[in-house]
Amino acid sequence: MSLFLAVDCGGSKTAVAIADASGTIVARATGGPSNITYLTPAEFIANVSAAIAAALADARPGAAPTLLAAPPPFAAAWFGISGADSPAAIARVAPALSTLLGLPLGPRLALANDTSLLASPLRTHPTATHAVAAVAGTGSITVAFARGADGAPAECSRAGGWGWLLGDEGSGFAVGRAALLAVLRESDAAGPGPREAPAPGSLVAGVLGYFNVGSALEVLPALYAPDPAPGVHAEGSAGRAREKRISVLAPLVFAAAFDARDPLALRVVEETAGKLAEQLVSLLLCGDGRTPIDASQTVLCFGGSLAGVDAYRALIVADLARRGHVFLDVVFVGDPAATGASGLASAFGGTEQ
Repeated sequence: MSLFLAVDCGGSKTAVAIADASGTIVARATGGPSNITYLTPAEFIANVSAAIAAALADARPGAAPTLLAAPPPFAAAWFGISGADSPAAIARVAPALSTLLGLPLGPRLALANDTSLLASPLRTHPTATHAVAAVAGTGSITVAFARGADGAPAECSRAGGWGWLLGDEGSGFAVGRAALLAVLRESDAAGPGPREAPAPGSLVAGVLGYFNVGSALEVLPALYAPDPAPGVHAEGSAGRAREKRISVLAPLVFAAAFDARDPLALRVVEETAGKLAEQLVSLLLCGDGRTPIDASQTVLCFGGSLAGVDAYRALIVADLARRGHVFLDVVFVGDPAATGASGLASAFGGTEQ
């Protein structure tokens, strides 16, 4: 039985999926972190190989526990690696991965940034010329991919992904920051004097409740309090780093906007969705450095926890349509490893049966 491997290498875990030639997922496993920015090559290989071996044991019960087998256990493999932002970064681990799987670098062993797995629907859309991956989670990034000569996504441009200090448009941090600004500005506009209690479920009520304060200006000392010392655990917002005190607000903002229909929260999510849409437009116009990307021939592939919320994703897509960019298809990739493994099977399965 031919097997196809996809590995989503992230900062918190390694997710592995194995598909058969029909694209059906036959095994899965998770392992330790595998962002190559923060690990030595040896640590990276150790975590990745343990996760792959665990999945392979499920796919082939009774098979030898080692991956170093002849013939190689996988017909093709695809690694989406967090931190693989340059050829030099990939070169640090490429020889070891090639040896581990018994596959030469090339069409059957693809190593790229983890956003490449989000673009895997390009393999199953034969008429698409490009895929655009938009990640909106705690952080954000947008990356454009062209269809390579082998049918695999080949990165051609990117926008954003600079972290919370410099960008992350449309991310959890951006939503939280915009919500805080909206609450503080509304408080300033109301002027001094007594205030009515905020409506239950409203954005103001959510923000004040999270920081456990009675007024908007009382948020500031709680927001700017020093980060907790390493190993020290505290309750409430004080127990989080300042960045997390902001990004963790996103779920309550979404609840206020999409469930309670609070006007202030709705303005916040429309604003932040629009910022990510602007970034996507700049990516389309940048194209491959020579010509813009035609959205009508492009698959828009979303990933990340915020993009997984249908209402938020719809705001981004609607904003893009108002700007004249209507995509061939819009896909939320909630399981990049599984989507990648199935995409490999679609590309190579017919030649392996």
